[in-house]
Amino acid sequence: MADQKNVTILGATGAVGQQMMQCLEERDFPVGELRLLASARSAGAIIAWNGRLVRVEEATPDSFAGADIVLGAADNPVAEALLPHAVAAGASVVDKSSAFRLDPDVPLVIPEINPQDVALNQGIIANPNCATIIGLVCVAPLAAAAGVTRIICSTYQAASGAGLPGMEELQTENQAIVEGMPMPKPRAFAYQLAYNLIPQIGGFDGAGYTSEEMKMQNEGRKIMHDPNLRVNCTCVRVPVARSHSESITVELERPLTPAEAREILAAAPGVKVVDDPGTQQYPMPLETTDQDLVYVGRIREDLSAAPGTHGLTFWCCGDQIRKGAATNAVQIAELLLDL
Repeated sequence: MADQKNVTILGATGAVGQQMMQCLEERDFPVGELRLLASARSAGAIIAWNGRLVRVEEATPDSFAGADIVLGAADNPVAEALLPHAVAAGASVVDKSSAFRLDPDVPLVIPEINPQDVALNQGIIANPNCATIIGLVCVAPLAAAAGVTRIICSTYQAASGAGLPGMEELQTENQAIVEGMPMPKPRAFAYQLAYNLIPQIGGFDGAGYTSEEMKMQNEGRKIMHDPNLRVNCTCVRVPVARSHSESITVELERPLTPAEAREILAAAPGVKVVDDPGTQQYPMPLETTDQDLVYVGRIREDLSAAPGTHGLTFWCCGDQIRKGAATNAVQIAELLLDL
């Protein structure tokens, strides 16, 4: 059994922070002292974890003394302000915000794809974007087998991507519709999400792409060590509580049949193939919620591939809070145990 590590969670009262706690317990991570940090308004709350009662503390630059591993589940401004202090205190940091993902000195890791990059860390390891994780867990095995030069992706991202406020807002809107009550003013999203789709996640750039849409290309290039990877992505917020879905077409360097792709993906870590059109079996958010595998199905040839080129299209779903954030972070922390 690995030596026990003192673990601190920054942003412990949010959806991802709470899920990190659950994942630590489920995966029997060797936690010595568990320290929970949050904003001043949450300080003093008592949270039960694995037979212990842990008091939430206000996060300050001095909160990381004695920590071996810090799991960051806070937004960018908090991560940028506080996590360098954790490194200075001697901790190894795994951060889910986007603050450090594209820093050339910070590894960006999906354990199923590039676990070796953990050894390159200088104190901080970044957790990729949730949609990037869910998509690339399926793309990477195909890239290893046949080379992937281009990805065309549409994401269907659940309310959980906006944390607890997003999930609560969707539930409140659904309840208002059912009860015939006035629709409350949206706060977590720009528009009403219930009975609606919102084709914007993040701010727009000068070319009309959102920040969320650029993450799969920018992060994918770094994770897969492929600076020439081309990605065209459209990100849509959908009225699903939890678990993101993605429609992905990959352009391949070498031909790969759907049957071969199913075999490759069935053997890939972190992936479950659910693909039987005859019995109408395919991945869906309801089935992928609250578990850690990425389900993939609807695997078929890309009929639009130009002559002489090769492509496959597939559909995948994964739990945004777990594999898309908390579980991936805990998996990275497990890799740190072996360094």
